[in-house]
Amino acid sequence: MDLQLTGKTAFVSGSTQGIGFAIAKKLLQEGASVIINGRSQERVDNAVIRLQEEVPGARVSGFPADFSKAEEVKHLTEQLGEVDILVNNAGIFEPKAFVDITDEDWLRFYEVNVLSGIRLSRHFLPKMLAKNWGRIIFISSESAINIPEEMIHYGSTKTTQLAISRGLAELTKGTNVTVNSVLPGPTKSEGVDEFVSQLANDKGITFAQAEEEFFKTMRPTSLIQRFADVEEIANLVVYVASPVSAATNGSSLRADGGVVKLII
Repeated sequence: MDLQLTGKTAFVSGSTQGIGFAIAKKLLQEGASVIINGRSQERVDNAVIRLQEEVPGARVSGFPADFSKAEEVKHLTEQLGEVDILVNNAGIFEPKAFVDITDEDWLRFYEVNVLSGIRLSRHFLPKMLAKNWGRIIFISSESAINIPEEMIHYGSTKTTQLAISRGLAELTKGTNVTVNSVLPGPTKSEGVDEFVSQLANDKGITFAQAEEEFFKTMRPTSLIQRFADVEEIANLVVYVASPVSAATNGSSLRADGGVVKLII
C-alpha cells in the first residue's frame, strides 16, 4: 500500500530511541521528511546519523528539548517550521509503590507525559486547521485502560492523554485534520529492557525467565505472551499518520497484544 507520505513533514517527540525512533524510521522509509527530538544535542546527532545510515537518502533533522522544562519546549516550537504530522511520543515511566510516589513525582510525570503533547498540539493544531490537513497522534499505552498497580502515576497520565486526544479531535469536525491515540502494549524498548534486566537480576533468573514471569504475573491477559517489537507499534502509527487513514478520527487504537480484554 502506498501511504502517500512523500512530501509530508513529521515531528516525533522523544525519538532518539525505542518506539519514537522506530516511528521516525518508518516515516522516512515511506518518504516523509522527519524532525526528531531528544534531551540533548548529542543524542539527537547520534540518532540522525543512525537514521541516515539505515534509510539511504533520508531527509531527517533534529532538535534537542527537555519536555520537563516549558521554556525548552517553547524554544523548540520557535525553531520548528511547518509540520503536517505531529507524533506526541515523549514520555517517562518508572515502577514505584503508590505510597512512595511524591507530589514532585506526580508533577514530573504530568509535565513530561501530558503537558508535552498539550504544548505541541496547542502550537500545531491551529496551523493544521488553517491549511485543512494534518495528523496529531498521541502515543498512549494499554496502561491507560489497565492502570498498573506498580505505576499508578504513569497509568493516569496515559489515561489523560486519551481524554485530551478525543477532545482535540472534536475541534477538527468537518476538516481533513485528525487526532488519534495509539496504545502500545508491553514493548521491547531500551527502557523495558532495563526494567526486565533489573527484575532478572533481583530474582537471580535469566532475561527470558523474567520475561515469561512478567507476562504470567503482571500481564496475564496478553494474547501474544511476549513483548511487541518497536517496529510493530510503528507500523500502526505510520498508517494513522498517512492520508489513507482519513476516516479514522477521535479513536484510541490498540497495539497491545490483546492485553486489554475489550471487544471494542
